[in-house]
Amino acid sequence: MRLICINTQLSNWTNEKSSTMAPVFALRNLTKVYGEGATAVRALSEVDLEIDDKELMILLGPSGSGKSTLLNILGGLDRATSGEVLFRGELLTAMDDAALTQFRRRHVGFIFQFYNLIPSLTARENVEIVGEIADDPLPAAEALSLVGLGERLDHFPAQLSGGEQQRVAVARAIAKRPAILLCDEPTGALDVKTGVRVLEALQQINERYGSTTLIVTHNADVARMGQRVIHFSDGRIRGVETNAHPAPPSELVW
Repeated sequence: MRLICINTQLSNWTNEKSSTMAPVFALRNLTKVYGEGATAVRALSEVDLEIDDKELMILLGPSGSGKSTLLNILGGLDRATSGEVLFRGELLTAMDDAALTQFRRRHVGFIFQFYNLIPSLTARENVEIVGEIADDPLPAAEALSLVGLGERLDHFPAQLSGGEQQRVAVARAIAKRPAILLCDEPTGALDVKTGVRVLEALQQINERYGSTTLIVTHNADVARMGQRVIHFSDGRIRGVETNAHPAPPSELVW
């Protein structure tokens, strides 16, 4: 990997891409402040960034650095205080609640550190829920097979390990064939072996279906699998790394 000065990060990356390729997301002076006055917390401060189609990007930084806030704004779960986010040229930050709901339903898959599975439903049924809101969903059995759970379709969450439950969550997110896959600390509660299997599934989905994939982590070794790594600190982008040869998850250790 090579560290790029923040002042040239966007131009350097853009020059490596086709001039006709529009970014999936374009962020301009994006700022998020929680609260007011003396107790206000500036979670993001004037962030500029472009995210390309089919890219696998790592957002790296310590807790409280702003990376999860950015992910939530990109996913339409939170609103910026100021600045702009464009999704394929459309102003996401100007959308009302109804439009943001449609944006999430049609384009975004979410994976969180905690699995948020419904305990009374089997793995298959937890994934099938997505089929009710997606335009062209993958069959649940196919999505679960992609993450190595083809033989665990009818098991309930309590019958699955933590790594298996997280892979059900991955299958649920990818079943809607999302253009954008947003992953917030997807391996944070897992050991290395099961975490690697989850990251392998995410990499496979990125390569097979072309989902633009953003992974939030504080783990520097996980960052080696990214095509680009965005370093966050105190609500700002402090640096960008590009990697022409991302490491396979099987080589990661933490």
